[in-house]
Amino acid sequence: MSVGNNQILGDPIQQFKIWYTEAIEVRVHEPDAAVVSSINDDGFPSSRFVLVRKIDNEGFLFFTNYNSDKATSFAQTPKVSLTFGWLPLQRQVRIQGTIEKATREESDEYFSGRPRGHQIGAWASPQSQIINDRKMLLKKYEEITNQFEGKEIPRPENWGGYRVTPTVIEFWQGKPDRLHDRFRYRRINGDWDIQRLAP
Repeated sequence: MSVGNNQILGDPIQQFKIWYTEAIEVRVHEPDAAVVSSINDDGFPSSRFVLVRKIDNEGFLFFTNYNSDKATSFAQTPKVSLTFGWLPLQRQVRIQGTIEKATREESDEYFSGRPRGHQIGAWASPQSQIINDRKMLLKKYEEITNQFEGKEIPRPENWGGYRVTPTVIEFWQGKPDRLHDRFRYRRINGDWDIQRLAP
């Protein structure tokens, strides 16, 4: 199958990596930004942007606070969607799948490579909790900075990665006259089935 002059691969993860690389090459702003949607405690869809930091054969990894609203929703309903939008290329990729925590080793490895300020922020911010004002946050940041001065900063236990393991991946390529190309990969019995969809 093909989209325009480009051949569609049988493996959607490899196809995704090609599109992702092309988004980087044309300098799309934050090409790893994706909207992750889950179901909150009230049964409503809840969406927010995350930065997907790793893509491997098992799925898509991002990192966050395990006490955040989104983490709570993941624990309640471990089915999510991810949506990437590379608008300068007129491309969108939608992913449905299950979500679970990454391994401790994956989380430790990523955390150790973060800028020091980001590491301190992970300790200082009680993500999704109500705070009185920004001064409280800045004070906590300063306290953590002083606590770890001259030391390596360990990963907080309440911070780490999530992996989305895809069951459906849909590629959308914009075309003139709204006659867009859409291809959907569905995981069936361990193999990927590819279908062309009308725009």
